[in-house]
Amino acid sequence: MSTIKCDIVSAEHAIFNGEAAMVVASGIEGELGIAPQHAPLITQLKPGEIRVIAEDGSEQHFYVSGGILEVQPHLVSVLADTAIRAHDIDEAAAIKAKEEAENLLKDNASKQDLAKVQAELAKAVAQIQAVARLKKNLKR
Repeated sequence: MSTIKCDIVSAEHAIFNGEAAMVVASGIEGELGIAPQHAPLITQLKPGEIRVIAEDGSEQHFYVSGGILEVQPHLVSVLADTAIRAHDIDEAAAIKAKEEAENLLKDNASKQDLAKVQAELAKAVAQIQAVARLKKNLKR
């Protein structure tokens, strides 16, 4: 089986550099599966999970706050403001942030605050989902 090189970089540091049989990411148009020899592409990422699947089928999970995904036939590059390994996410803090954002939405935040609250809610939900998927895969 062939592999594709994958680099995941945040504004602070490189978080992953290795080979993958498949990379799965949440693009703004939907979920993308990138395999070796994929056609070149550049797309925006929405807050969500990046899964790096190794040749042996094992997976590594990452959360990104959004960013850019660039694909070349032998390289996938993820450039994100924030990138965190899923097992490093503070699940309790993400749940608290989600609840706070939902409460602000219920309280009818002003229109200019509404977009910010919705973005914070999307980030918190994406982090919670990344942790949930990681836990699900660990149970297998």
